[in-house]
Amino acid sequence: MKNNKKIKYAGLSFILLCFIGCKAPSVMEKTENKTVPQVYADASQDTVNTAKIQWKNYFTDENLKNLIGIALKNNQELNITLQEIEIARSEVRARKGEYLPFLGFNAGASLDKSGRYTSTGSGEATTEIMPGKETPDPLPNYGFGLSASWEIDIWNKLHNAQKAALNRYLSSVEGRNFVITNLIAEIANSYYELLALDNQLAIVKQNIDIQSNALKVVKIQKEAARVNELAVRRFEAQILNTQSLQFDIQQEIYQTENKINFLLGRFPQSIVRNDDVFNTIIPPLIHAGVPSQLLENRPDIKKAEMDLMAAKLDIKVAKAKFYPSVGISAGIGYEAFNTKYLLTSPESLFYSLAGDLVAPLINRNAIKASYISANAKQIQAVYNYEKTLINAYIEVANQLSKIKNTAQSYDLKSKQVQALNESIQISNNLFSSARADYMEVLLTQKDALESKFELIETKKQQLNAFVTIYKALGGGWN
Repeated sequence: MKNNKKIKYAGLSFILLCFIGCKAPSVMEKTENKTVPQVYADASQDTVNTAKIQWKNYFTDENLKNLIGIALKNNQELNITLQEIEIARSEVRARKGEYLPFLGFNAGASLDKSGRYTSTGSGEATTEIMPGKETPDPLPNYGFGLSASWEIDIWNKLHNAQKAALNRYLSSVEGRNFVITNLIAEIANSYYELLALDNQLAIVKQNIDIQSNALKVVKIQKEAARVNELAVRRFEAQILNTQSLQFDIQQEIYQTENKINFLLGRFPQSIVRNDDVFNTIIPPLIHAGVPSQLLENRPDIKKAEMDLMAAKLDIKVAKAKFYPSVGISAGIGYEAFNTKYLLTSPESLFYSLAGDLVAPLINRNAIKASYISANAKQIQAVYNYEKTLINAYIEVANQLSKIKNTAQSYDLKSKQVQALNESIQISNNLFSSARADYMEVLLTQKDALESKFELIETKKQQLNAFVTIYKALGGGWN
């Protein structure tokens, strides 16, 4: 009968604590919007997606593929991200252990000396174990045993914390994938930039030869009194300007090589490449698929989604702190003042069993603050997810447009370069026959050099667009 009353009182106490302590402040949670347009502008609804192609098959240049392979092993940023994954994995283990019972073994020895005329000391004058003898003074104590504690996760606070940690671990994995995607794209773009600079340097050297030959002709004509000293000086100035441009390009080549070396995690050295293939590279055919595939293919979107799921669980964890927590602790072992009695049963045997019910009643500001903060972080995570999704769509749309426009621009600039190359020979012939002045020759050479540079720049932008669309669609990490 007494036990029934105790259970009844315990139940009433639990209900009372729930009623007093369980009220959480009201907050407004936000739901993410995953809606994206059905198709990209001027694109079909074909679900074939270039992002599914592995990078080894997407890029055809063997030198570039070798560079990417080295970077995926040695890049410091990627290796730092791998350690972040290990940290997140350890956090999952730690959270999982919190909702399991804790069991420990303890052993110890102590020595206690009480004053003779204290209440404790006066009561230790005799003992039933050794009649007529005083308790040893000082009094030793030896013991060992097992202890256990367990918080019963009735509100799923600990389970939700473990799930949140798991989502953050998955987020760190997607973060690594995003680093891989960006790393591959950055190396490819830098590699194509290096090839473009090599080709620009070759054009500059060719122009120096052309201009040097033109200078010789001008000097001959000056001796024949057909031109004056001004013409000679203008041609010399043009050669000097082109020669200085050569050294500017050489410096850019050196810096671009070192940029690639940095991404590969190594000290400066020459980058192996074949610059002759630059103008003959045929970009692969791009299949953008449909925008909804970005949710599956883009690592940054998946990372934002995992972070959002973790933030939602954090709210549940913070809310559960308003509820009473129930804990159980127990212990069993042996304890005696003399080692010869240590294993004597049941005299030296001790055990304990206790239950705790704790609920916050007053001064709950810290719990409220944690709950409100968790909700604010969840709203932040929603906005971050939506921002990432919109950014991904815009990146793809921009690159699809760029691929189309740079292809048309390259065709037109190729024709322009061809026309200006022919005009150089024509202007030289006219100048030699005194039917054109030297300024026409200079301007023609200048326009031809600029048009060749623009053609190379357009080709580089075209290749960069094919690299960036691959990254934008979520390719490279798989």
